[in-house]
Amino acid sequence: RWGTVGIVAGVDEFDEIEFQAARTGNHVRAAVRMSRLAMEAAPGKRAEPHVRAGEQWMMADDAQRAADEFAAAIEDGGPTFADPRVYLARALINLEREPEADALLSTLTAERDKVTPRTCDLIAELLTEQADLPGALDWATAGVEQCIERADDAELQLLLRLRYRIRVDLVLQEDDYDRMLDIPPEELAAHPWE
Repeated sequence: RWGTVGIVAGVDEFDEIEFQAARTGNHVRAAVRMSRLAMEAAPGKRAEPHVRAGEQWMMADDAQRAADEFAAAIEDGGPTFADPRVYLARALINLEREPEADALLSTLTAERDKVTPRTCDLIAELLTEQADLPGALDWATAGVEQCIERADDAELQLLLRLRYRIRVDLVLQEDDYDRMLDIPPEELAAHPWE
């Protein structure tokens, strides 16, 4: 359900709102517009708009409103590009509600075989920010392995680069996944799983 959607209704409109927010720096205005659009969507199709509104609230430094949007996305249960529980965990950490964030991350860990590579990427980034490099490496590696299993190269390069940076910080020797970064992306896309 989360991260498995090909097309989310209204994506172009949200992209334009995000572009304007990036250009003007007015993330509050963008978040308010996205929140309204989310509520205008049919139930079961509000999740992605709520996630995107929450992202704008996070950029506006309003973690509580962001958390409310992410919780609304989870409650809606509709399709999203990435699991909204990761975004909610990030907001909860910003609100210094670590036990709740840890509970969400534990749930995701228990469901690791069901999450998408994009969700693995987001969790690895979150754990990197929290200075949990071993945990971040574990999630980045899981994401790379899922990309390989699913023949999905959309996230592969991002995960390989993130994983490599984490391994450098941990002073680990180069491994086979690290060496995949030496393969030009077009060649990796043509023969990604050899």
